[in-house]
Amino acid sequence: MKSLLFRLAALAAPASSTFVVQCTSRLFDQRADPVIDPGSASSHVHTISGGSNFNFSMTFEDARASKCTTCNIKQDLSNYWSPKLYYHAQDGSFQDVPIIGDNNGGNLGGMAIYYLTRGGPDNDKLRAFPPGFRMVAGDSSKRSETDDFAGRAVTHKCVGGASNGPDPKHLPNETCDQIRVQVTFPSCWDGKNMDSENHKSHVSYPKDGNYDGGRCPSTHPVHLATLFYEVYYDTKGFKNKWYGDKQPFVFANGDATGYGYHGDFLNGWDESALQKGLDKCVDGVANCAEQVFGTFNTQSETQACKLPSMIEEPVTGSLKALPGCNEVTYGPSPATSPKNCASPRLLSAITPQMAGYVDVTGKGYKYIGCGKDNANSRSLVDELLTGDDMTVEKCIDFCKGKKKSYAGIEYGSQCYCGNSLASDRAPAKGLNCLMKCGGNKDQTCGGADAISLYQACSGGACTNAVKRQSRKLLSLDMAMAKTAM
Repeated sequence: MKSLLFRLAALAAPASSTFVVQCTSRLFDQRADPVIDPGSASSHVHTISGGSNFNFSMTFEDARASKCTTCNIKQDLSNYWSPKLYYHAQDGSFQDVPIIGDNNGGNLGGMAIYYLTRGGPDNDKLRAFPPGFRMVAGDSSKRSETDDFAGRAVTHKCVGGASNGPDPKHLPNETCDQIRVQVTFPSCWDGKNMDSENHKSHVSYPKDGNYDGGRCPSTHPVHLATLFYEVYYDTKGFKNKWYGDKQPFVFANGDATGYGYHGDFLNGWDESALQKGLDKCVDGVANCAEQVFGTFNTQSETQACKLPSMIEEPVTGSLKALPGCNEVTYGPSPATSPKNCASPRLLSAITPQMAGYVDVTGKGYKYIGCGKDNANSRSLVDELLTGDDMTVEKCIDFCKGKKKSYAGIEYGSQCYCGNSLASDRAPAKGLNCLMKCGGNKDQTCGGADAISLYQACSGGACTNAVKRQSRKLLSLDMAMAKTAM
């Protein structure tokens, strides 16, 4: 069944969309941006979707080496990200606003990425994004309205509000069930540079027509697909928390206007697959994406693709300040970069396959890895314990008390026990047991259709099958020095 996010997205889909990359989940919310701030923490928090090899610095080859993606099209291992939205309370604190689809299990809400076929009045052939290509749309420091194409490319929609007019460029100043934030990227390329110093000069909006369709300028003659990001924030729970004469929401970059919303794109496509999609998926072709790309990743697979935090700082819940020391600004002057902000500590990169587990060898059980599970056919079927206070130790104690050889924790709150494990359910690479345990957020308890497996020790040494990866803390200076080497 499709998530609410994409049922809403379908209603808002532009008429000439070719296909939609449905990112039904996200890797994490993190102060990371390998395009703008490579090798260090970025200035503000982003919601990040796409391939699992995302890191502070990365190449096209890194993206293509991803083991999973939070998006549905298997040939696309790109990364897509944009600033996170917060509620600014009257006492000065901040509360993260959930994306439609989020729940207590983790970052299960995502974004929709429309790939639009708009070759302009000359019906230009669209070029697939080349290897190494990346770009940014929008301006994080912007705090006032402009009517150029770049200004028109950022809009907001109040879903469930009283007004029915055009989508404003600013954050809606009325209570809404959801706020849909959206940004359209430039679609004209200079044909030479994969990036530029400001991450924008190598691309351009059309010179005429509209920002999302028109004739490319001679300086940027190569027509690309038009990317259109769409994220639904669930603001219904804040309807009774408004105060004063301004709307209470602010993006992670301190932007209380909405004019500074932006998006980043780092290409990770199989180039031939994307080119085939752009060639074949034209207006009026039904089910084209299925015909071109074949079998999609399931929602369970995309929601199981998660990464552990790379920075030691809270970015969700109730916060005293926006991460990165971003001050709330209302314009009209552009915002300036934060000064004298203490550097956070970076955690060494941890791959999904080497995610943290709990050493319970003292209880007579060893960790054997992350295995595949299925709601219709469980890997461990003898005993079940559920609860929002689940921890690894609680599950181990339960299964040990039942005298079971295997214990498995799934979806943050479910503990399964059994005396046998089928060979096709044994731990395997490419699975992601990164969902936080309900009773201890420092532990991981499986994922969606992925189960953290522990086995009772019998004779000899009781040794975990996967060596715990170091979580050595690095200062920003050390991380940047390493990047510069």
